[in-house]
Amino acid sequence: MKSICITFFLFLLPLSMIARERPNLIVIMTDDMGYNDVGFNGCKEIPTPGIDSIAKNGVKFTNGYTSYSVCGPSRAGFMTGRYQQRFGFERNPQWNITDPNSALPKSEMTIAESLKQVGYHCGIIGKWHLGAEPSLRPNERGFDEFFGHLGGGHRYFPEDLIIKNTEDVKGETDSYISWITRNDTPVKTTKYLTDEFSDEAVSFIKRNHSKPFFLFLSYNAPHLPLQASQKYLDRFPNIKDQKRKTYAAMVSAVDDGVMQVIQSLKDFGIEDNTIVFFLSDNGGASHKNKADNFPLKGKKSDVWEGGFRVPFAMQYTGAVKGNQDFEHPVTSLDIFATISALANSPINPGKKLDGVNLIPYVTGDNKQAPHSEIFIRKFDQSRYVVRQGDYKLIIPFKGAKPHLYNLATDIGENNNIAAQHPERVKELDKLRKAWESELMDPVFLGLMQLESRQAKKSKQNAKTAEK
Repeated sequence: MKSICITFFLFLLPLSMIARERPNLIVIMTDDMGYNDVGFNGCKEIPTPGIDSIAKNGVKFTNGYTSYSVCGPSRAGFMTGRYQQRFGFERNPQWNITDPNSALPKSEMTIAESLKQVGYHCGIIGKWHLGAEPSLRPNERGFDEFFGHLGGGHRYFPEDLIIKNTEDVKGETDSYISWITRNDTPVKTTKYLTDEFSDEAVSFIKRNHSKPFFLFLSYNAPHLPLQASQKYLDRFPNIKDQKRKTYAAMVSAVDDGVMQVIQSLKDFGIEDNTIVFFLSDNGGASHKNKADNFPLKGKKSDVWEGGFRVPFAMQYTGAVKGNQDFEHPVTSLDIFATISALANSPINPGKKLDGVNLIPYVTGDNKQAPHSEIFIRKFDQSRYVVRQGDYKLIIPFKGAKPHLYNLATDIGENNNIAAQHPERVKELDKLRKAWESELMDPVFLGLMQLESRQAKKSKQNAKTAEK
């Protein structure tokens, strides 16, 4: 009789109260994916039923942003829940296995370091890009499991991976052809890399479904190089542009993996108590990988919308109703804040998160916008963004006068209305300067600085040879 009463009592409880008991978290992140390359944002050319199911079962964030428009800094922001400029991570890190100050500083707490303190089992599969020096690797930053690569990208076919040991990698180019590592042990893979990562994600869920977990499924696809197996290429006979066809095949491989992950949650009966986020780490690299950012202006690395407004969706089927379009701006920084609030996990004292818990907003308990402003600074190019409501202030290049756009009526940023609204420009620029006063300059030289030095050296060598 007692068990019947308990069961009846649980039945009467709101589903959201049951589901909010220490939810699991899965973050599925793609690399350089276009805003318009998922079905839930209108793509017809590349079917993405797995990815679309997350939006269908939950929330599509139509104004979802990352905290930066290139990979490394964006991932540092997501991983800490804080604008990465607060701790000097504003460049793509160089490959460096000797300098412990070359990437994500140990003074910042990661999502995994937070959740681990309240009993979560944490794993990352795929791309890291937050430090190759031993003390900066995932297993030293709160993750119990790591299966992936430390650098900014990777080749996809196993026969291309010819450097076995991490210590033998001499630079970023070498890192693309290194073996995948399980924790710090090199592993000889046998499949197309995206499939390897998807299989490992399913295995992770199978092994850890009975305890609270955090899984960061960090696909390097569809980042360069453009490589796809025939299985996925054959799905797109009507795409004649070979780069676009390969890109589509790479996205399709990711989508298969997403379907496998969601099915695993269902198989183990934990879908209702698992929060699943899907997003890209920055805007599509349309100039390199044929991503499609329509109707946005710009691409990866820009401060136009196409640089950091990304496909962004979330499901939490036990607490958040599906088929929602959430119009207020949200950011990848909100993911840490959301899970920390629900799991009651700690954050660094004196280092407030810049993200917010999204659950009250998407359930309708809080009718306000999650953020009053969203910012970007690109230090080396002196580029800035302040978005407040529908208005966006942008300094698109060094020395440019501020532009102003109303994104509600001009999502493509074609009509600069700064001259018509000088007071709003002044107000938003004041907010920009106040925010910037809280930031640091970059604390390490990035990949771009290394490439610039190498180019200068090559030019000097060429001149010397001519003499």
